[in-house]
Formats: sequence, structure tokens, C-alpha cells
Amino acid sequence: METIYLDHNATSPVRPEVADSARPYLTATFGNPNSIHRFGREARAAVENARREAAALIGAAEPEEIIFTSGGTESDNWALRGVIAAAGGTGHIVTTAIEHPAVLDTCKALEEAGVEITRVPPNGKGRVSAGDVADAIRPDTRLVSVMWANNEVGTVQPVEEIAAICRERGVPFHTDAVQAVGKLPIDVEAAGITLLAATGHKFNGWKGAGFLYVRKGTRLDSLITGGGQEQNLRSGTENVSGIVALGEACRLARVEAPAAAQARAALRDRLENEICERIPDVVVNGDPAHRLPGTSNLGFLGAEGETLLIRLDLEGIAVSTGSACSAGSTEPSHVLLAMALPDAAVKGSLRFSLGWGNTEEDINRVMAVLPEAVERVRAMAPRARTTPDP
Repeated sequence: METIYLDHNATSPVRPEVADSARPYLTATFGNPNSIHRFGREARAAVENARREAAALIGAAEPEEIIFTSGGTESDNWALRGVIAAAGGTGHIVTTAIEHPAVLDTCKALEEAGVEITRVPPNGKGRVSAGDVADAIRPDTRLVSVMWANNEVGTVQPVEEIAAICRERGVPFHTDAVQAVGKLPIDVEAAGITLLAATGHKFNGWKGAGFLYVRKGTRLDSLITGGGQEQNLRSGTENVSGIVALGEACRLARVEAPAAAQARAALRDRLENEICERIPDVVVNGDPAHRLPGTSNLGFLGAEGETLLIRLDLEGIAVSTGSACSAGSTEPSHVLLAMALPDAAVKGSLRFSLGWGNTEEDINRVMAVLPEAVERVRAMAPRARTTPDP
């Protein structure tokens, strides 16, 4: 059966160039980068080259501002916990109601430990107001954390505007940019961002390798102590092959991202337009004017999203109903609920996330299957369908 992968926001395929770049560091060049002999020096050189590539992709002033981690969840945890720990373990954090669980659950844990949390709600398109974030900042605010782009609906937040407000107030600003890095232009130096989390597997790198950008001079406690690696901020022998793969993914994204984003957006728009034209009672969830180029979240009114997902999977088409990090959960999407969408749009939502390797033929195949699949799923659970107010 022909298979089509449209779940790149969950994870993305490793590109051949990325796999080829990392392969030697699994076999011949296997040294510990902290060893001083030739094997170690070769590994160290590869790690530092990857650090330079990551810095170049996001516009960091110095490669040393890139600290390698195991991925986005660790980076987000470290940013929030590390800033609060450096401030004495107390204070206030401003975040949003639509963050990834890596931020929301960490905030909840910090709240239980006595840190006060303000969660700014989004509008109906999943976008928060920079003014609302500004209004939430207090004298004891230790950190503002707002994701760059939402993983479920793809809405891009006014990050540069929020970062400027934080800079004026003297408050560190962290952004979970896991869905944005490698897909959108990012310049942390120009924007004045303090901390930024990223992971390679969202843009064709290895799972298990990511980074935290830490602006020079930021007060941040270590999350993992031990051998003193990564400037004594993140101990543990470096994941050399994963870091090398991450570096190559960063290089490819820096070179190809503008053209790739344009092509991806065109494919997404074609898919979305054909779905809305050929299938009745479909609504677009998210902000069409501020959105990731490859993400389309649609509400199929009168259908159960999970049932529709399973039917598409049986046809060899992989999509999602929400965050992959909430796998197994039967709860409705916290993002769509925070957007105050109608119940039918929440229950019938599917996320199509396109990326490297998707083609026009993929769209043709989806459209050959999806209309009938939706009709069958709706017939299984009939209900009145009303299009929500615009």
C-alpha cells in the first residue's frame, strides 16, 4: 500500500544527508569529545562545528550560546527551572494557555513549589496579544515564556514584539521554538530573545538531540550536574552522532528554508482549499494570516477526529488529532479548548502537517480518500452540524 506521511509536527524523517553526516560518528570516529587523544579531538571538532551551524541558523551572536540537550522538552524544562532556581526558587512566570506540555506541566510543577504562574489566554485563532502579556508582567516576574509557533494549529505568536516588551521591562524571555526552528526565519540577537528551545527531529534531524540557546550573561542554574560538559551547564557525555546530525539539519535548513517554506505553504493551501471545497462543514482552526507554512488544522463538523484518523491510517495516510506528546490521552486538545472553539470543531479536528518529501501526488492521494472517509465517519455518528459563527 502506498503510504503518505503528513505528521511532520510530531516528528520528521531523517534526510539522507543528515544520516550520512552522522554515520562516521557511530562507527570509526567514536571518540569521547572530552578525551584529549585524536579520537576525542575529532569528536570535539564535529561537536563544535555543529554548534556553529546551530548558532548560524538562529542568528546567535556566539556559538557558545548554544548548549546541546536531549531535545525540546529538556530545553524547556531547563529554561524555566534554571531561571527560577537562579532567582532563589521564588517569583512569578508569565506564559500562555496554549503552550506545549513541556512548558505547561513544568509551570504546574513550579506552581506547586510556590512559584506564581499567569497563563495568558489566546484569541479564537490561537494567537495571544502582546499587550495582554505586557499587562501580566509584575515586579516579581522572573520569566516570560511564549512559544514561537503552536504545534497543534500552527499559529505563530508575536514573539519579537513580546521579546521587545520583556527587554524594556528587564525580564528574561524564553520561547519554545521547537516547531519554528528550521521552518521560519529566526534571529535571536536582533529580537533580543534570552532563551530558545529547539530539537533536531522536527526538521529532519535525529531524535534525542536538541539545544537551548542561552544569551550571554543570562542567570541560569544547571539542570544536570556531573562531569561539567557544555560549559558546566549540562553535564553528561555529548551525544556526538545526534549533535552532528543536528548540525547538518541546521545547515540544510539555513540554505533551503526560504524556498522550502514557500513550496510547503503552497501544498498546504492546495490541500486545505480542496478539502474546504469538496467536503461540507469544515472549518479552519488557527490563524491563516500567522501560521507555519506546513500546518493545517481542520475541524470536520459531525465527525470524530480520532475515528477519522484511524480510517485514514488504514488507507496508509498518517495525520494527527493533536500533540504527539499527549499520545494515549482521551482528553480534548487543551489548545482548541483554550481557543474557545465550538465543541464540534474540537471533536472533529485533524492536523495535517507537511514537510520535506511531501509532493503534489500526496495531496492527490489524500483527496482521493478523504471525502469518502469523512462521509463514512459522519454516518457512523450522525449529529446535527452547524457551521460556527465566523
